[in-house]
Amino acid sequence: MNDMERYRHLNEYYKEKFGERTLKICVDGGFTCPNRDGSKGYGGCIYCSEKGSGELINNCGDIEKQVKHYFTTYKAERANKFIVYFQNFTNTYDTIENLKKKYDSALIDDRIIGLEVGTRPDCINEDVARLLKSYKDKYYVCVELGLQTSSDEIGKIINRGYTSKQFTQAVKILNKYNIDVVAHIMVGLPNETKKDIENTVNFINSHKLQGVKIHSTYVVENTKLADMYKKGEYKALDLDDYLETLIDIITHLKPELIIYRISGDAPKDILLAPYWNKHKMWILHSFEKRFRARNLWQGKYYTK
Repeated sequence: MNDMERYRHLNEYYKEKFGERTLKICVDGGFTCPNRDGSKGYGGCIYCSEKGSGELINNCGDIEKQVKHYFTTYKAERANKFIVYFQNFTNTYDTIENLKKKYDSALIDDRIIGLEVGTRPDCINEDVARLLKSYKDKYYVCVELGLQTSSDEIGKIINRGYTSKQFTQAVKILNKYNIDVVAHIMVGLPNETKKDIENTVNFINSHKLQGVKIHSTYVVENTKLADMYKKGEYKALDLDDYLETLIDIITHLKPELIIYRISGDAPKDILLAPYWNKHKMWILHSFEKRFRARNLWQGKYYTK
């Protein structure tokens, strides 16, 4: 972390690691989720949209077409190196043979230097880890694991379908194969308390992780959370509460963890609440302003 950085930004980390600006190509791999197809449940997590948080992906066809299309856009002119990111739903939930076909179909350009996969902890096993490791000779490999909260009670409320113990098991397997792991956590889940957030941060610090993604809980149409919100059973966080919780989280996180994001990209056309989630730069600038004004930095209150 340089003198200008008060927390470890992803963009700066990529510049350090790869020598220059590196961007992500988000692709829709055509996966589903065990929490949707009946294996673990139906409907997915209560906040999960019909596209599994893939509304912002330009799905113009199969995986190869999506990647090729990306390289025809202005975004491809903004960097020379790229990481393919299998983003929505559960991107390790298939046979090993099909997973390999899907991953291979994305790695079609010499400018692609990495493979990143978003998934659930209960969809990581030795076979999946071995497959991912097989790409490490040529590519940077990273797995993003949904945690959201370390509280299994809240996990039941949000219909997560796996336990925090399963998260620990998945991290151990990925650590064994030297695959970087990024944990997702959400702020403002139903019934979540300040103590729950504190426990989640301590839980994350107790694992060997490379990074953390943080975002607020937002309510989108056609979800169970939307029904709860409309009935008055769920209240979305206001911006001030979110910013103060972010400050608590980042000042207590390990200083070496990369902060992949501090705000999610909510699909504006189906967003019900909170309204401020439409303004990502507003959130980022407000956070930076408070952090700097109070002379805070990542890990300031972290203790082993």
